[in-house]
Amino acid sequence: MSQPSASTPQTLYDLLGGEPEATHKIREIVEAFYDVMDSDEKAKTIRLMHPEDLTSSREKLFMFLTGWTGGPQLYTERYGHPFLRRRHLPFKIGEEERDQWIYCMTKGMLNLKMEEAKIKALLNALYPIADFMRNQ
Repeated sequence: MSQPSASTPQTLYDLLGGEPEATHKIREIVEAFYDVMDSDEKAKTIRLMHPEDLTSSREKLFMFLTGWTGGPQLYTERYGHPFLRRRHLPFKIGEEERDQWIYCMTKGMLNLKMEEAKIKALLNALYPIADFMRNQ
């Protein structure tokens, strides 16, 4: 079995450029994601699940995604294990909410004019997590 070459990304973080590019790109993705959620009528249901001020939500998602993609474990260092499903149990999350979340993530990345291959790789990894959050 051959070993991946040095140019083959090992993680999503590597795919996004590694340090410091990936950290910057993740910040952009999170900002674009919440900008869509905050302004697009198609995301109304999930927007109502969030506080009026999205500052904390933006920061937590940035920290989580940085570690989840293979970068520094910012979320875990500050808050401990994410326990995603447990943290989302108070909210009614069904297929509609999952799809709105994915819609915001997709539209946000498209708004950033990211490469199609990177968008697909991220969405292929994010969709199972979004689906796992369903509790309805």
